[in-house]
Amino acid sequence: MDADRLIERLLKIESLHTGATTTGEKVAAEEALARILAHLEQLKDEPEEFQFTLTSRWSQQLFVALARRYKLRPFRRRRQHATTIMLEVKRSFLDKTFMPQFNALHEELTKHLDEIAKTIIEAAVHRDLTEAPPATEPKQLSIGLGG
Repeated sequence: MDADRLIERLLKIESLHTGATTTGEKVAAEEALARILAHLEQLKDEPEEFQFTLTSRWSQQLFVALARRYKLRPFRRRRQHATTIMLEVKRSFLDKTFMPQFNALHEELTKHLDEIAKTIIEAAVHRDLTEAPPATEPKQLSIGLGG
C-alpha cells in the first residue's frame, strides 16, 4: 500500500469516528472537529488524569497528534519514562471518541508498517520469515534408585 492510499484510509477512519458525512473534504472534517470539540465541552463529567504507556515511537507520535487535534495537552511528569504519556481528559470522551479512534488508526498503521518491514527484511536480509519452530525436548535419562 502506498502512502497516499494509507492517508486516504486513515482519513476515512477519522471521518467514521467524527461523524463526517463526506470523506476527504476539508470543510466536512473541520465541521466534524468543531462538533466533537463542542460535544466535549458539553460533557458533564470532570476531566481526570490518565496514564498511558506506548512503547513504539510512532504510537506515541500518533497518540500525541490525536490528542492535540482535540485540543488536549499530553504531558509527561518529571522522571517518568519516555514511554509514558499523561492526558487530562473527560472519561466519557476518552472511552467513546478518543480511544476508539486511536485504536482504529493504530491498527491500520500497524498493518501498513508490518507490511513495509516484512518487504524490507525479505529483500535485504532473508526471504524466509516463517516462525521459528518449537524445539523438541531432549530425552531424559532415567536414573534407577534403590536396589
